[in-house]
Amino acid sequence: MKKLCLGIVLFSLSLPALATSSMKATVNGMVCAFCAQGIEKRLSKMPEAKAVLVDLKRRFVVVEPKEGMSLDEKLIAAEIKDAGYDVVSVEIVSKSVAEIRAETGAKAGAKK
Repeated sequence: MKKLCLGIVLFSLSLPALATSSMKATVNGMVCAFCAQGIEKRLSKMPEAKAVLVDLKRRFVVVEPKEGMSLDEKLIAAEIKDAGYDVVSVEIVSKSVAEIRAETGAKAGAKK
């Protein structure tokens, strides 16, 4: 019984490590594929970024961190604003870029 309890505790402690926490920003001002490409290229250059998804139709940007790294909400917002767009909100989502891309049917970008 002790082994079973220990196993459950260890498994539950490993669950947060399995979940991916990406940053999702809602962005105003993106009107064309060139806008989306510019934002994606800019955010992909961040050393913490593993993957970036820009959904022009739904007006959001998702940045997934590299393993063992974290993302800075203010830095992401600043990069988007510096590119000339308005950031409406930034939130943490517990999905990877690949999962969100699959859900939304968005096309794959330059950095996956």
